[in-house]
Amino acid sequence: MIPIETWMAFTAACVLIILVPGPDNILAVSRGLSQGRLAACVSSVGAGMGLMVHVVVAFLGLAALIQTSAVAFSAVKLIGAGYLIWLGIKALRSRDLIAFSSHRRLSYRVVLTTGFLTNVLNPKPALFILAFIPQFVSPAQGSIALQTLLLGKV
Repeated sequence: MIPIETWMAFTAACVLIILVPGPDNILAVSRGLSQGRLAACVSSVGAGMGLMVHVVVAFLGLAALIQTSAVAFSAVKLIGAGYLIWLGIKALRSRDLIAFSSHRRLSYRVVLTTGFLTNVLNPKPALFILAFIPQFVSPAQGSIALQTLLLGKV
């Protein structure tokens, strides 16, 4: 359904995005530094679960949008591309330093919940997913909803 070229481009873009530190990465690293590797992994799993909430919302929204208007879908793709370019420029211009402070040991449940809530309650991941995934979705390749869900689970 999704051409291998699209899959490879999507995977490469995902790797680049993952390598750029964001709130999830910083949270996982800080948990790892203060509580060890397992806490960092638990935090990352929680963040991934939070992102999946946004993917499902995008999946439902994009599917409805495509069913109603091809023009609206093209507009979402163009606005999304502009948003991604803006984020890239903002990241390149950022000069903030990262500082870690010591915290008390938290239960893994709290670490997981914090990672989850970091994404679910933040509108930026939702906007990012809505901007990013449509760039790799093509109506000519079959179900938009299924492509969105498949790419979103990566």
